[in-house]
Amino acid sequence: MKKSYLTIVARILVKEEYKEFVKAELLKLLDVTRAEEGNISYDLNQDNENPNSFLLYERWVNRELWQKHMGNKYLAHYLKVTDGKVDEFVLSEMTEIVN
Repeated sequence: MKKSYLTIVARILVKEEYKEFVKAELLKLLDVTRAEEGNISYDLNQDNENPNSFLLYERWVNRELWQKHMGNKYLAHYLKVTDGKVDEFVLSEMTEIVN
């Protein structure tokens, strides 16, 4: 039987003048997050039509390990330095449907 994983989709709409700054900060999260226990994938995407729009697509073994990730110091740093630079942040927590 195939195991079901936790999927996180985060959509981030950045203020125009901070696009490159926020993108650089998001890039810093990739390697450290991918090395975390329980992370299956952590991918950053930028919208082709609206370069101020980013999407993080994450897969985790379970919710507990994702919650541990949410408490890490580098994520806290990202939230601190990007405060006021993001217009919208929408996070969806999903369960993979296995067939």
